[in-house]
Amino acid sequence: MAHRRDGCKGCADSVRVSPDKLERLIAVALQGREAAAEAEAARRLAACRACSGLQYGTTCRYCGCLVDVRARLRGSACPHPGASRWRSEEGGRTDAGRRAEAGDGDG
Repeated sequence: MAHRRDGCKGCADSVRVSPDKLERLIAVALQGREAAAEAEAARRLAACRACSGLQYGTTCRYCGCLVDVRARLRGSACPHPGASRWRSEEGGRTDAGRRAEAGDGDG
């Protein structure tokens, strides 16, 4: 097993997910679940790509998820400690804040 870095959920530097495999994982994750609107998913991904917590170009250091998968699931929230990095077009509120106001989810 490769040496674990501080803060890593167990990934090694050699862990990479090919674009083809990532698309297959997204398709599986979306089965039976509601997808975020394309514009919303794109905003979420842009925030993830700009976050210092992004590892290997695909993985969130705070929860270990593949950000491309998480961003496409409508009910997902950003796991960044302290505050969500995902902002919606609705008044700049975070996704979690918007869901909490609606009484809808674990936000």
